[in-house]
Amino acid sequence: MSSGCPPSDEETLLQADPRLQQAVADFNASDWYACHDGFEALWHETQGPMRPVLQGLLQIAVAELHLERDNRRGATVLMGEGLGRLRRCDDDALGLALAPLRLLAALRLNALQQQADLGSLPLPRLEPSQAADTSPVH
Repeated sequence: MSSGCPPSDEETLLQADPRLQQAVADFNASDWYACHDGFEALWHETQGPMRPVLQGLLQIAVAELHLERDNRRGATVLMGEGLGRLRRCDDDALGLALAPLRLLAALRLNALQQQADLGSLPLPRLEPSQAADTSPVH
C-alpha cells in the first residue's frame, strides 16, 4: 500500500530522531531486546498515524526475541500481530521499505504456524525505502 503522500510532521520528526535510527540499526543487527526498547520508547511517545508502524516493528522484533528464547507460541502470536499492523501501513512509512519486511514476516509466520524450521529463512531487516533514497536531505 503506497500512498505517494508527503510524510506527516510526526513522520518527519520520527525520521530525524536518532533513537529511531538506533532502533533500526539494532533491528538489523538482530539485537532484538535493544531494538524492542528503542521502538517501544518511540511508540509510547507517538499518538498519530506512525504509532501502528512503530508497534508493528516492535512486535516483529519481540517475535524474534521469543524465537531466540525458544518460545515459538509467543513468536507466532507476535509475528502475526506485527504483520497485521504493518499490512495497514504505507509501503514507505518512516522512510523504510516495509513491503519486503511484510513478505519475509509472512513467510516466517507461515513457517511458525506449520511448525517448520526457520533456518532457511533470512532474519528480518529494515532497509530504506526508495522514496527515502530519492528525497532531498533537510
